[in-house]
Amino acid sequence: MGSAPPPPASRVHRFRSARRIPAALTALALLGAAGLSLYDLAAVQAHRPGMAWRRELAAQLTRRTPADPEVLVAAGVLVAVGAALLVLALTPGLRGILPMRPPPGAAGIRAGLGRKAAAQVLRDRAMEVSGVRSARVKVGRSRVVVRAASHFRELDDVRADLEAVLAVGIGELGLAHPPQPRVRVNRAAAGGKR
Repeated sequence: MGSAPPPPASRVHRFRSARRIPAALTALALLGAAGLSLYDLAAVQAHRPGMAWRRELAAQLTRRTPADPEVLVAAGVLVAVGAALLVLALTPGLRGILPMRPPPGAAGIRAGLGRKAAAQVLRDRAMEVSGVRSARVKVGRSRVVVRAASHFRELDDVRADLEAVLAVGIGELGLAHPPQPRVRVNRAAAGGKR
């Protein structure tokens, strides 16, 4: 008796990493730089001399050109740090957790399943198929790749049985976005352990 997938519920989003420590450190660094610059600007507007570091920086900027190696290196470092911060801000993080379907009528409840745990469950299911000697399973967001070795039975029969078992197994995982299986079956090496 096959179970039909439940009707799609509201959109389930991927898990996102909080990244509280990098965000707090970046915010503190920016706050400190902005406060220091604001203090210096207020001092100059009040007809007091600017801070020594700003006078030194202004003197260095008048002597150096954008083609100087030190300026190019500093610009490269700033671009790399900025690109790293953008990547951290835009990527979800927690890529190892697959979101699961919420139970009917359970608004606000979120659950996730680790990719390695899902791969282990599906590998155990694959090993139950007659003729499968070994199996390796890799679970991604949109695809499950299964590489199996068979020591008897026709490879096409083993592949068909694996596809059927994996379809049921993936459905029973309860994932919000069930990945598609890709099955490869090869003949096991004679006498060798894999």
